[in-house]
Amino acid sequence: MTLTRSDLTGPWAGLPVAWTDDGQVFDEEAYRDNVARTCRAGVPGIYTAGTSGEFYAMEFDEWQRISRATVEECRRHGTGCMLGVTSTYTLGAQRRAACAAELGADAIQVALPFWMEVDDRHIVPFFQDVADAGAGLPLTVYETQRSKKSLSVEQHRAIYHSTGRYLAVKANAGTVGRTPEGCQRLSEFVNVWVSETEWANLGPYGAIGCASALVYMNPRFVLRGFDLLQAGAWDELVTWCAIVRRHHEEGLAPFAAMGFTDTAYDHLHGLVAGFLRMSPVSRGPYPSCTQEHVEQLRAWMQAHTPELLQL
Repeated sequence: MTLTRSDLTGPWAGLPVAWTDDGQVFDEEAYRDNVARTCRAGVPGIYTAGTSGEFYAMEFDEWQRISRATVEECRRHGTGCMLGVTSTYTLGAQRRAACAAELGADAIQVALPFWMEVDDRHIVPFFQDVADAGAGLPLTVYETQRSKKSLSVEQHRAIYHSTGRYLAVKANAGTVGRTPEGCQRLSEFVNVWVSETEWANLGPYGAIGCASALVYMNPRFVLRGFDLLQAGAWDELVTWCAIVRRHHEEGLAPFAAMGFTDTAYDHLHGLVAGFLRMSPVSRGPYPSCTQEHVEQLRAWMQAHTPELLQL
């Protein structure tokens, strides 16, 4: 399908990868089942090979297998599909972008290379090179301070004009899209995705979606929040966001103390309400969640945020 800005809204599910229990092998059967289940839940789109999808912890041949499985299942269910193509160097991102086009993805997502900070003079050419390799696929930018660079509104606008197909930005903490003024200015020409916790704060300034690690915990609840965002029902959305924020700030606090990073949380979210079915394992050196962690969080949620468990 040919995506437009109107398609790149809502909670796109950033699915975690299903590995075997030793983390050595891609569990394709379990992963395909999870993609299909998420599609049937009515999410607007699915993507992989972002941080949740552990792009940084797989070889190119694994990226290809996971990407192919994602595209094929999304196509089978008529759901939009985006592939992350982030790499530590331009050619690596270009190879992934070209492969994404060959596989039939509907969009690509890329962050700036993150090992060495990219000089301002090379930022726009980098995005242009990756977009060109993507053979016309819509481009979304994954902006994170892990890339050691926060882009200005003017730089975003230059990327928009140079590529001709920049449609959305995933604006993480510390970036311009996570401020009211920045969100409003960016929304003039691209869609701004922010965490669900920020929908009530930044929705009035144009935020219109997110790369979600919660929608595959409880699709019904998260899609309801997006309905409120679209309707501009800000008072109801404040109450909805407070539940999500409590989950993040209180429910996940013990796991932050254990050194969890994104993909451990994402496996945890997928398993805690029973929506996804896979091993809890993610790849080191970053910690994995365990079934005991899943049960610990489930007990807390039953006591404090039962709405998030009601599939």
